[in-house]
Amino acid sequence: MKPATDGAAQGKSMTEPSAWDGEIVRKWLESRFAAARSEQASADRQGRSAEGDFDKAAAEEFVCRAAMVHGATDDQAKFADRLKALLDQDEYRHAGAHDDRRFEREVRSYLRKLIKMTKANSGFENRLRYQ
Repeated sequence: MKPATDGAAQGKSMTEPSAWDGEIVRKWLESRFAAARSEQASADRQGRSAEGDFDKAAAEEFVCRAAMVHGATDDQAKFADRLKALLDQDEYRHAGAHDDRRFEREVRSYLRKLIKMTKANSGFENRLRYQ
């Protein structure tokens, strides 16, 4: 019998994550930031019935803006620490939010999503407008 030589038999995952690429993460954040701005404008035009959509998009914009500061995307651990520090904040303020509690809930939800993506180092290659 021949010994197994595939990666799974040697204890390696068949889908090992690729190396961290801060440039891809930065571009993903920039594209999500632009999409969030556009979604806010669209929700604003729809009026009162789309206030929830506006707050959700405003939360995404807030998180993307806060995550892009000071080159935090260059290192995976540094970026994860930045996101965790944001999640640990008591309050989030946004001047245009219609409902502060909903806005804060959406910010926390989006931060948890980003933390999972960062930990797995996946999803940053998807820059479609609607996710």
